[in-house]
Amino acid sequence: MDIYSTLTRSKENFETINKNRVNLFVCGPTVYDDAHIGHGRTYISFDTIKRYLEYSGYAVFYIQNITDIDDKIINRSKESGIPANDIARKFEKRYIEDMTKLNVTGVNLFARATNHLDEIIDQIQRLIDKGFAYESEDGVYFEIEKFKEFGKLSNRKIEELESHRELAETTKRNEQDFALWKKRDGIDEPVFSSPWGDGRPGWHIEDTAITEYYFGEQYDVHGGGLDLIFPHHEAEITQMEAVSGKSPMVRYWLHTGFLNVNGEKMSKSLHNFITIRELLQDWDADTFRFFVLSTHYRSPIDFSKDSLHQSEKSLEKIKKFYSTLDVEECDVESDLEVLNDAKQEFFNSMDDDFNTPKAIASLFVLMNECKNIDLSDDDKIAIKVFLNDVSQILGIDFYLEETSAGSDDLFNLITNVRADLRAAKQYELSDKIRDELINLGYEIND
Repeated sequence: MDIYSTLTRSKENFETINKNRVNLFVCGPTVYDDAHIGHGRTYISFDTIKRYLEYSGYAVFYIQNITDIDDKIINRSKESGIPANDIARKFEKRYIEDMTKLNVTGVNLFARATNHLDEIIDQIQRLIDKGFAYESEDGVYFEIEKFKEFGKLSNRKIEELESHRELAETTKRNEQDFALWKKRDGIDEPVFSSPWGDGRPGWHIEDTAITEYYFGEQYDVHGGGLDLIFPHHEAEITQMEAVSGKSPMVRYWLHTGFLNVNGEKMSKSLHNFITIRELLQDWDADTFRFFVLSTHYRSPIDFSKDSLHQSEKSLEKIKKFYSTLDVEECDVESDLEVLNDAKQEFFNSMDDDFNTPKAIASLFVLMNECKNIDLSDDDKIAIKVFLNDVSQILGIDFYLEETSAGSDDLFNLITNVRADLRAAKQYELSDKIRDELINLGYEIND
């Protein structure tokens, strides 16, 4: 299995620290609002990656952090008059509900930042003791010039750290130093006690404190969105490798590409900001998963109604084909060449940096080839077993929902009208109706 790592900018053979075990960490949400479809894209991708690793024989321990103390949560609290902790708990609950609806069920542990303050404080103290961090009047900061390899993940320079999202008037030694602990008076926001006074942790330190506690100083895979590479993931490397003296902190860095809406960056100001809850009011969760997995996880993806509709039709074709395999699943031997070719293509694609679009394409080749073959029951069973494995890996249900009687009547009416059109030699209109029915997943044989 080959995996592309952002750190080396190349595909590498996948080798874990411990044989057949994978420790996987993915940056979770800051719980101040509902999760949006960009979150959905990232977490569907990593859920599928975990599913495939487990199918391949690995035991995977998958952690997401929950950032439940942050400027955004505090600002929402001030705007609404609702305590920050209540806001965090509300949107954490809604986030997990959204993920469950998307069949993103692979996370083994959601680790709240506020549940790991002892680990955060301990890691900060060790950074101070080793000379990488210092206390000032308003907080504790990492002295960026003390870590010579800063920028190795993003290939960016220290001077560019000013893009950090928390720029404020501070008493830092250098404006590029980033916060490990923020001293606060607690008048209008939550605070926690520490050796440096009341306050709260910085954004970056929670992740490395959590992963060190559960995984140790080094682990296998760290994932997240492309937008987190700098400065967040860069700062994580800086903290962990400085405190441990070991490199690399993570063997493989995986990042998902951006999700745009109708060719534009999603934002509330452009009125194209779509939450997962809004999406699922109009679209089936399996359709959205299929849409996401039809693009490679590292590539940008453009969300639109047309692209979702196309995914819906494509998935319907697979479900229609699956419904024709009306046999009981059991262990059989089949030497069906087109099935063996499809299996090889599917698993070779998944072994090639989790190339789901290429893997999915192999299913359509299989379906097209089977149109010209008189399948035996053993062949059907073997195909069904394979598709059940695919369903588990992709997290998509291939069972076709029973069509209502009304829908059956409508389909029969349309096909009768086609027959009349063909009898009247109005072939152009008849063929147009046929093509549209095929696009909707129906099998039409004239």
